[in-house]
Amino acid sequence: METEIKRTSTKDIIAYLTEKFPACFSIKGPVKPLKIGIFQDLAEKLDGDETVSKTRLRQALRHYTSSWRYLKVIKVGTARVDIEGKEVAQIDEEQAAYASKALKESQEKFGNKKVTDSDSKKPYKAKPSSTEAATSKPADKKRDTAKFKTVKSAAKKPAKQEVAPLKPVESTSIKVGSQVRVQLGNSPMKATITEISGKDISVQLDSGMVIKTQLQNIYL
Repeated sequence: METEIKRTSTKDIIAYLTEKFPACFSIKGPVKPLKIGIFQDLAEKLDGDETVSKTRLRQALRHYTSSWRYLKVIKVGTARVDIEGKEVAQIDEEQAAYASKALKESQEKFGNKKVTDSDSKKPYKAKPSSTEAATSKPADKKRDTAKFKTVKSAAKKPAKQEVAPLKPVESTSIKVGSQVRVQLGNSPMKATITEISGKDISVQLDSGMVIKTQLQNIYL
């Protein structure tokens, strides 16, 4: 009897779910919002399937629903589906707003925020005409200069906050379940390693979001 291989990679588990439930999951093309509580339905359907543990199934499901591709389809009125692809409920405003916020935060952390016209264009300030410049009184200029110096001298320098130094980790010392800090932009964030696949390392932030990064961005 041939022994089935245990699936531990999130990618492999999602591919397996797509194969088992094609009306519900997809790897490419349109993605469908999933029924709330679908984990229990999947756990019951896969009960006795020794190739997928419930822990790995939960991690893969969280990874799938945290992707930008998935978050982009969470819109008000869009139908959620069960494992058979049947529409069971509609997304409300609260759910759509949460998904939109999660998507924006994820994109900003990875430097993929699109610059809008309002961000890239500064308001135009017209230069004073020669007449206005000529009518400016010297006394007014001295008074303005004095005010500027007073405000500048009164400003307090922000106190420096001591930040615990980041300690690089060795590739041999990391494992699934390790508590680490991930460098995202200028702020390190606490996270838990959920998967290690070659150079790619998936971590779950304290907020619940799962992201993929590499060893050089992970610290103790």
